[in-house]
Amino acid sequence: MEEIMKMGAWSPEEDQKLKTYIMRFGIWNWNLMPKFAGFPRTGKSCRLRWMNYLRPDVKRGPFTIEERETVIKMYQELGNRWSAIAARLLGKNRPRS
Repeated sequence: MEEIMKMGAWSPEEDQKLKTYIMRFGIWNWNLMPKFAGFPRTGKSCRLRWMNYLRPDVKRGPFTIEERETVIKMYQELGNRWSAIAARLLGKNRPRS
């Protein structure tokens, strides 16, 4: 029988389970991790949840004045190439250097 993959919003319990698993075993293979961790989610879903929401170094909250100025400057240079702009905003959904 094929395992059913859960879709939609993550519960606080799932978030905690993923954080606990990664803190204990590390990140070794996103495609295989859900099977070993007992998640009814895809590896891609686990990776995106960790990278965009659960990592301890993800910066949250409103933009600072400096970040706003950087966005405006980058928009003037790059137009609406938002992924390129986001790549230059260190700390916003990216690890801090």
